[in-house]
Amino acid sequence: MKADLHPQYYNDCLVSCACGNTFTTGSTKPSIRVEICSKCHPFFTGQQKFVDTLGRVEKFQQKQKQAAEKIYVKKKKEEADVKPQYKSLKDMLMGEIAQN
Repeated sequence: MKADLHPQYYNDCLVSCACGNTFTTGSTKPSIRVEICSKCHPFFTGQQKFVDTLGRVEKFQQKQKQAAEKIYVKKKKEEADVKPQYKSLKDMLMGEIAQN
């Protein structure tokens, strides 16, 4: 086998999370920093938590809000476009609308 082919392995690699949790494991790096660990991950805690560094969640929520507003405006417009229904020509001339 060739010498110095594999990286150095650290048995006591310190992993530190953004939440403050730390633990040791084996790795080729002496220390590792992570954003989410088993103490703060929503799957393990049961709490919803958005980890968004690029603003994707806010963009998605904004698109959802705009879509809901468009649907609301469309429904209001459809309600305004409903024309009265008359029973006969006489009712139309007299201005009496049929009751549904």
